[in-house]
This record gives sequence, structure tokens and C-alpha cells, in this order.
Amino acid sequence: MQKRWSLSLPMAGVPLSDLADVAREAESLGYTDAWSSEVDGIDAFTPLSVIAQATQLRLGTAIVNAYTRGPQTLASSVAGMAELAPGRFVLGVGSGSQPIIERWNGIPFKKPVTRVREMVEFLKQAMTGERVVFEGATIRVNGFRLTAPPSQPVQFQIAALRPGMLRAAGQVADGVILNWLSAEDVRKSVAVAREAAKEAGRDPESLEVTARLIVNLDPIGPESETGLRRAVTTYLNVPVYRKFHEWLGRTEELTPMWSAWESGDRAGSLDAVPPTLIDELMIRGTPQERNEHVRRYMDAGIDTAFLSFGTSEPDPVKRREIVRQAIRDMAPVVAGATS
Repeated sequence: MQKRWSLSLPMAGVPLSDLADVAREAESLGYTDAWSSEVDGIDAFTPLSVIAQATQLRLGTAIVNAYTRGPQTLASSVAGMAELAPGRFVLGVGSGSQPIIERWNGIPFKKPVTRVREMVEFLKQAMTGERVVFEGATIRVNGFRLTAPPSQPVQFQIAALRPGMLRAAGQVADGVILNWLSAEDVRKSVAVAREAAKEAGRDPESLEVTARLIVNLDPIGPESETGLRRAVTTYLNVPVYRKFHEWLGRTEELTPMWSAWESGDRAGSLDAVPPTLIDELMIRGTPQERNEHVRRYMDAGIDTAFLSFGTSEPDPVKRREIVRQAIRDMAPVVAGATS
């Protein structure tokens, strides 16, 4: 399978008004895709719509949430993107986390694996343009028909952390999306998804493995170290990510951080982040060191890596230029990742 180096959206300091220009330059440098996230900023579809009309990049969402849009609403959004980018749109869907679903949207975070699986199964039916009657445990649709089905197939990928969701990806999706793991962790996750595909009678090697990789562009030092420690505590204290890293085998390593957080000691939790973990989960250093780290992910089984560039630079003009220079420094034509 082709190795694909891709952009991750949003990009620090790059507003929507500049996105088309940035994407065109990235495409000229060998980037193949742009993948959008949807958390507490703009939605996942709008930036992809901008890029769809400016480039021929493949476009993906990583992710849209299976809870926060109803089946019909999500089907209509997928159809719209598929019309803008026929044959080059991938819907990445996942369950999100308790804070997003319960605290921000007031929706019970129940049966996440079932919800995501059923949403993908429904969407596959809906994209045919046939009348859909779907009776699931978490989704019920009676008589929906998409009046403008895509002219070319849409691929579906599932964001997965632990075995239940990894198996769902292998069983019903075209790919699996990974996040917040080290290059050394990749093989464990991929093995579960591919084995599930095999058990379902599918070709396990056809399953695309996609990952958002965190790339920090700040100089290595105490200031950037603090920011990265804060990112680790923000994510890995969320229940789904804590359970993920317990499954990966980091219980002993991370228990001091978790214990401090649970006691309300935020400063202690920051101090308890193992320094080696930052280097495992974050890509940083010189451009050459960053490129080598991405290649380690690729060698471990990632097919498509979308690079999430981050910097703590406060000035928006400088921040935008730092990110654009990183796009150039880490371009496939520079990093030797064009095949």
C-alpha cells in the first residue's frame, strides 16, 4: 500500500482564508491528503470543502463523531463532500470521549463500539441511494433515501483505541485511524484490526492504517517541555485514553501521574509525566529528526500519516510561517517518502 504523508487540520496560525494557498503548496511538495479534526474549533467539513476546490488531495475526517450528528444529517454531509471531491473523500468516524459527548453535548456516552459500527453500516447503505430501514441497538432509521448519492464510492474508516473498536474497524471499515500512540505501539493495535478483518473473511492487508502524528515545532527546552507535559495530562487523564494506555502496558509508568490528577494535584501530575513518554508520543527536534521519527511510524505499519503541527509561538504571523516552513521541511520530497 502506498505510504501517504498528509496534512492535519486545523493548522496553527493558518486561517481558512489561507488554507487553499497552503494546500496547493503542500500538494506541489508531495503531500497526498488533508485530514481534518473536529473538537472545540471549526467543524471537520468546512476546511475540507476549501481544499477540495483548490487541489486534488485526498480528503478525510479524523474524526467526525458518531453521536453528535444524527444518521440523516451525517449522510447528507458525506454526500456533499463526495460531490465536491468525487472518489477522494474518506469519512473517518469515531466515538469521541466522555467530555465531548456528555459534558459538551449532553448525550449519554453509551455503547460506543456499537454506535460507531452501526453508523458506518447505515452510511454504507445510505450512500447507495436506496431506501434505508435500519434497526440497530443505537440507531434506528425508517425510510430514509439520499436523493443525491455519490457518483463514486466513499471510503469509511473508524478511529480506534482498544480492541473492541479496533475489531469493529477490521470487520466493517476500509481502514483504522490511530492516535496518541508511539511508533512501537503501532504493531499491537494493527494486529488486532487485521486479525478481525481476517476473521470476517476480508483481506487484512487491504485495511488502511491511518494515524494523526503530533509534531511539535518549538525548540526543545523547559518551556516546550512544560507545554507537552500539559498536553499529555490533558489527554491521558480522559478515561478512554487512560484505558488505552493501560491496555498498551503503561499502567505502572503512568500511575503516579494519574494518582496526582485524581487528588487534584495538577502541578504534581505535570511533574509525574515520564520524560521518555514525551519523546515516544511527540515528534520534535530538527527537521531531519522529525522526518526520521515519522518514518519509524511508517515502518511500524502506518500507511497514511497526517502531521499535526503545533507551536506555542503567540504571534499569529510568526506562528503561520513556522507551520508553513515545517510543511516544507517535512515534505515527502524532502523526507524521501514519495513511494
